[in-house]
Amino acid sequence: MVAGGREMAAGGREMVAGRGAGRTAGGRWRAAGAICSRLMPATCAFCAIISGEQQAVTVLQTERLIAFLDHRPLFLGHTLLVPKEHFRLLSDLPADWALEFFTTAQRLERAVEDGLGADGSMILVNNVVSQSVPHLHLHVIPRNRKDGLRFWLGPRHRYDADHPAETFAEKIRAALPDPIEPPG
Repeated sequence: MVAGGREMAAGGREMVAGRGAGRTAGGRWRAAGAICSRLMPATCAFCAIISGEQQAVTVLQTERLIAFLDHRPLFLGHTLLVPKEHFRLLSDLPADWALEFFTTAQRLERAVEDGLGADGSMILVNNVVSQSVPHLHLHVIPRNRKDGLRFWLGPRHRYDADHPAETFAEKIRAALPDPIEPPG
């Protein structure tokens, strides 16, 4: 829908695209050879990398994904895996993208550990809280014994009589969406 010369999406959100962008036949924005969501924020740092407006050191690239080094790594080799279409949360990632996303994450995990001689790695996705860029991204962070990283797993909280585990499990079960049927 068009409102005041601007293209609007459902819910009244403005559709924005970067320089050199155009609409594909499917209604998605294409920017500098990369697919970006029609709701791509103009200020998304990862969309700017995907469109070529901002530089990053690329590790891997497919038609739908890009992996590049974090510009402020926890440890050298800290890699980010990002879909080229703008999805904010893991739950926004379409089911038909999930297999490629997670198998690519597995490949990156092995490459970061083997290529850098790391003892292991930390794989994480932040949704909203601690998500510094509101674009889905998976961190592959090389880890070594006694590397000093201890801050993010605490403090731990115990279930007790006032906060029984079963109450929390039931709330999660009640909110659990139905399974997505695999294509085909």
